[in-house]
Amino acid sequence: MINDLWYKNAIVYCLSVGSFQDANGDGVGDFQGLVRRLDYLQGLGVTAVWLMPFQTSPGRDGGYDIADYYNVDPRYGTLGDFVEFTHAASQRGMRVMIDLVVNHTSDRHPWFRDACRDPSSKYRDWYVWSKTRPANASKGVVFPGVQKSTWTYEKTAKAWYFHRFYDFQPDLDTANPHVQAEILKIMGFWTQLGVSGFRMDAVPFVIATKGADVKTPKEQFDMLRSFRELLQWRKGDAIILAEANVLPRDDMKYFGSDGDRLQMMFNFQVNQHLFYALASADVRSLAKALQKTRPRPATAQWALFLRNHDELDLGRLTPAQRERVFAAFGPDKDMQLYDRGIRRRLAPMLRNDRRRLELAYSLMLTLPGTPVLRYGDEIGMGDDLSLPERECARTPMQWSTEPYGGFTRSRRGGATVISDGPFGYPHVNVAEQRRDPSSLLNWMERVIRMRKEIPEVAWGDFEVLPLDDNAVLMMRYTWRGNTTLFLHNLSDAPTEADFSLRQRLTNVLSDEHSEPDARGRHRILLEPYGYRWFREGGLGYILDRQEIDTSEGKSPERG
Repeated sequence: MINDLWYKNAIVYCLSVGSFQDANGDGVGDFQGLVRRLDYLQGLGVTAVWLMPFQTSPGRDGGYDIADYYNVDPRYGTLGDFVEFTHAASQRGMRVMIDLVVNHTSDRHPWFRDACRDPSSKYRDWYVWSKTRPANASKGVVFPGVQKSTWTYEKTAKAWYFHRFYDFQPDLDTANPHVQAEILKIMGFWTQLGVSGFRMDAVPFVIATKGADVKTPKEQFDMLRSFRELLQWRKGDAIILAEANVLPRDDMKYFGSDGDRLQMMFNFQVNQHLFYALASADVRSLAKALQKTRPRPATAQWALFLRNHDELDLGRLTPAQRERVFAAFGPDKDMQLYDRGIRRRLAPMLRNDRRRLELAYSLMLTLPGTPVLRYGDEIGMGDDLSLPERECARTPMQWSTEPYGGFTRSRRGGATVISDGPFGYPHVNVAEQRRDPSSLLNWMERVIRMRKEIPEVAWGDFEVLPLDDNAVLMMRYTWRGNTTLFLHNLSDAPTEADFSLRQRLTNVLSDEHSEPDARGRHRILLEPYGYRWFREGGLGYILDRQEIDTSEGKSPERG
């Protein structure tokens, strides 16, 4: 089958079904409510909807503790409702991606319960056991301050089981070929119901060897090739977007040197250095991160994001850099999490400063890769720090000034809609911003539309151009005879970008174009937190000259 590489120039929107729209009035979002909001997403410019876990779950970790991989949690609807949703999304030209959470299950999953009850169960070897408590049980915890161990004793099984995350999420032994076969079966099931991609959770842990005797886990990269092959056999254009916070030296191991493993990965390296750049008004470390993550196969793509459903992980920064970001965006201890991250949404982090919000989104949309938006960020939603851990940034979508923000008609489900303060739904909601031409929502619609018309960012090669001011990032993309130039001032002071380029620069977002002077130089004044999107030469659109060939094997050349 031909993979048309649709993900290279997509706009991905991440949402939680239970927090988006409640249709039946029980206080919990559902698929019927989501279907009613698809026209909103289409109008925003979304081309792919990524759903956080919606399968049957006790719900102790936002659905990431799955108890049945082949069904929809009854709170959200039925499998029929899910199929209706994928069909409705397809009618609007939007693809559907779902979370693939296979590093662990819920401790209430029938597999684990059977494994605990019967030592001879076929599921016993699907999990990782030890007769005694391993000496390294307290090492390698993912949630410091909340999680104390990676091994827990199970009384019925009379053994210790391994859990990289919470103790109610026992790890699957993914080295077991029967477990691998089940993962392929899960992927095949959902692609048959209309899914075009999977955001695979915790990939480095999925492919790592596990066990009480494993001192240095070894990655089983061939597993990634098997996942990709299954998808291409079943549905040629289906992809895997990996959550893999790894060092740049390991990126190609995940993509595959021949592009035969993962199609996409989140660029955590760029994300962390982007926030350091925003905090310090110094783009040099961000420029280095862009260069370090530059290598990738022609068919592969980075996913660019600002905030997501987890904490802003700053673990790859130096201690000094991390403290700088904490001081700027999460100075209070209740804003921080796991000794490495910030648990706030973007708008509160940037003090709801419209200039800085536009700058941040402009950067996300113009850095090399595919932008991934978090639901509610397009209207500048806030957070509720009174909620535990990461739940503070997972509050329901704010649609209107109606009770509960128009998310639900009922309080029965315990929906924690933000009602008070500057980020409460009476002040921040979709309905009012739709009617305001100058709102953040309408600005987002305009820049997303323009970003989709600049395929150079998705397909072309880039260079970071030097300037005298370290607060300004200047990037240039070239692809098939077309060139775009982006300028971003990360400082709170105005500055002038002075550089040599004999081409006319046409501003694609406003009428502020730039002509070179007699010496072939441009001098562009950037206001505090200012940005410019330029196309070199005129506004002639690339498709007028040459059709984009997105067939696999005919992807653009990269420098």
